[in-house]
Formats: sequence, structure tokens, C-alpha cells
Amino acid sequence: MNEELSYAEMLEIPVETVTVRRKESGKKRRSREDLADRVVESVNDRVDARDPAYAESTPIDRAPELTHREKVARRVLWGEFAAVCALCAVIFLTNIFLTDSAINTFVRGLWKDAEEASDPRTYADFTLSPVVNAYTDAEIAVSDTGVMSFTAACSVYPPCAGEVAAVHGDGENGYTVELRHSDTFSTVLSGLTDVYCAVGETVRSNIPLAYSAGETPVRVTFYEGGALLDCVTVGEDGIAWS
Repeated sequence: MNEELSYAEMLEIPVETVTVRRKESGKKRRSREDLADRVVESVNDRVDARDPAYAESTPIDRAPELTHREKVARRVLWGEFAAVCALCAVIFLTNIFLTDSAINTFVRGLWKDAEEASDPRTYADFTLSPVVNAYTDAEIAVSDTGVMSFTAACSVYPPCAGEVAAVHGDGENGYTVELRHSDTFSTVLSGLTDVYCAVGETVRSNIPLAYSAGETPVRVTFYEGGALLDCVTVGEDGIAWS
């Protein structure tokens, strides 16, 4: 320090402006660093790792940045999701306010096609019901070829449940109705004066489907796979398979 002051006086520098810094010896610096390390080790020894207040530092896994293609694919996915939600909302609202709209008709058609399953039943799987009311005075006859006929003014019933496949004729010449009961079994009723059902409607054996004025005979024929069935009988208990 005296040497520094003497050097300052020789250069005519005021002693008050001279800042003297002492350089610590390497031994003292190492002693201070060792002391700090010992303090840290002492604290760590006293802290229980199971203490909730103690948190061990762990590296944070950061997700890699998405590529341009991945970003585009994610946008497309979100766009498709939004479009599906919008379509569902439109269908829901039209079901409430526009029941006969084109989109509702289309969706109902899809559901109907999905619900329609094949029906492998044959004629033998069906139980026949009377085609006229029990209180109607009508004589029903069956030909050798299996054609059932009667002439009476009465309501005409389906012989068994099914769906109206076709309606032909007019009020002047009489109507003919074809019923489909399964994929292969069907019934044709002809000579009807009036018809109460339309194509595509479901018919039941206990609900009339037509009316006969009794002026022309009504004929009922049964088909299996397009072939005329001749195994029908009429008895006291009604019509049945022979």
C-alpha cells in the first residue's frame, strides 16, 4: 500500500482520489467457497426429501414444435369437427321446425334403409287370418289352383300383416292390391271397390285395407317366390295352410 501511495505522490495525484483494492489471496477465497459448500450441504442434510415443502428440481420436457404439415393436418381436423357439429345442429333444428324439409326426408330415408333387414320367412311361418269380418255373410271358396274368392258387400282384411307393395286399377274396373309379407311370400287381392291404404304403408290383419260393394267377386291369391300357392283350405276355423 505504501508503494502505491508513493507512486501516486510521484505522479502528483491526490492521495484522496486513489482507490486501493486488496486482492484476496487464493487461500482465503478457497476457504470462503468451502464454507458456502458446507452451509449448503448442512441445509440439505436437515431437509427431509419427503417433506412437501421440499421440491427436487427436475428438467421440464418441452413438446417438440409441430412441422408445417402437422399444423395443416390439425387445422383440417378441427375444420372437419366443426363441419360435423354444424351439420348436427342443422339436422336438429330442422327436425323441430321443418319436419318435411329435404334434408329430413333424406336422413329418414337413410335410417329406413338401414333398418330394413332381410326377412327369410316363408309362407309356412305365417298364420292366416280371416279376410272378411266374422259377422259378414260371405261364402268363401277355394279353387283347385289355390285361388280364394267370395262375393259380398263387406270390408276386406289382409290375411296377415305386411306392407303394401303395389296398388293397381281404378274405381270403375276395381282395384288390385299386392301385399309383401316377407322377402318371398306375398298376397294379391283383386276386385276391390275402394282401397284404404297406399304403397309403402304397413297393414295389419285386424284393420281393413279395402271395401267390396259385392258387385264383383273378390279374389285372394298367395305366392311364394313368385309361384302360386295351392295349399290353402277354408274350414270352420277360417283359412289355413293345408
